[in-house]
Amino acid sequence: MWDESYNAGHFAPETGSTIIKNLRGAVTGRLGESILEVETIRIENGTIVDMGGSADAAADVVIDAQGAVALPGLIDTHTHFSIGDFTPKQNAVGFIESYMHGGVTSMMSAGEVHFPGRPMDRDGAKALAVTASRSFTNYRPGGVRIHAGSLMTGPYMEQPDYAELARQGVWLMKVGFGGFRVPKDAVPHVKWAQEAGFLVMSHSGGASSVPGVAPITVDDLLAMAPDIAGHINGGTTSLPEDHVKKLITDSNAAIQLVQAGNLAASLKIQRMAAENNALERVILGSDTPSGTGVMPLAIIKTICELSSIGGMAPTDVISYATANAARVLRRPEGVLDLNRPADLVLVQEPVGGSQDHPLKAISNGDIPGIAGVIINGQIRALRSRNSPAPAREVQVEVF
Repeated sequence: MWDESYNAGHFAPETGSTIIKNLRGAVTGRLGESILEVETIRIENGTIVDMGGSADAAADVVIDAQGAVALPGLIDTHTHFSIGDFTPKQNAVGFIESYMHGGVTSMMSAGEVHFPGRPMDRDGAKALAVTASRSFTNYRPGGVRIHAGSLMTGPYMEQPDYAELARQGVWLMKVGFGGFRVPKDAVPHVKWAQEAGFLVMSHSGGASSVPGVAPITVDDLLAMAPDIAGHINGGTTSLPEDHVKKLITDSNAAIQLVQAGNLAASLKIQRMAAENNALERVILGSDTPSGTGVMPLAIIKTICELSSIGGMAPTDVISYATANAARVLRRPEGVLDLNRPADLVLVQEPVGGSQDHPLKAISNGDIPGIAGVIINGQIRALRSRNSPAPAREVQVEVF
């Protein structure tokens, strides 16, 4: 018995118990780990409490997965929010909830760059960061976990501002859109922000379509030492190959690949990361909504491309958008394990495809059929309106 209230636009934690049964396995999200041969997952109060237990135990909600494979909810580490579930860049409404139908359960702001009339002064930049952070804490379209309010730092900021903002709950910062004429002038600001507890992402590569944004080279990145080197495969112009290699070997920054960038560069970067034992640093983002458009399937599409064309095991590529991203963001989501938040995606092989398993479909380059999305233990969608149709649709009983 399906209750449409599960699709409510505001986040409400699940306080009961849920059993997912008849699984064909679960992907933990951790790099190097194979699919777990479990048939059941039990969730209580939004937390995974058992994997592989009895399917007959009592629960408030029973989900018959019909042979689906459970993945951790996907994390998009490069999303451009603005106001609510609206993006003025493409004049689109409802994109966040639509990305949830693409398996995305968490999104991280890459800076509210497209905010109409975005302020480029000290007080305005601080006010926007606080407002966006608090707004999306209270408003979560489709139940998606929104990490918003990324401070767009610039030469107008002063050292005490970072600790002040941290006390206000702001913990994200973006470098590259705040008016630094010379990118290395941001070096002390990155240090001040990190000392205050911020997670810092830097624009990387060629200039953005946003006016006044300078290219940021590998030397700039090494000097700034951000936590995340944003879209090094291009947003939309990638770093040169020798710059990428230097970034991989001479820094500890997370290596972000985005769907809105250069696919050929992504494949080369993945190969270089593998050769230098740096795959645990690879994370994924959509870098949308942007001039590339609104792309609800951006993350799962990137996973399919990096696995099928790049020759990587789908479980490892999935880790880029799950456990790898969660570790970089200092979040407990992204891993299917006991005592972790119950953010899951149930996937099947797509109807009409050539493969008989969703992970085989990914290896073949086919986007799997999303049959269910669960966030914090609460069902947020069943059959996705955006992915290919799943071979079998899950069944839900509410008691």
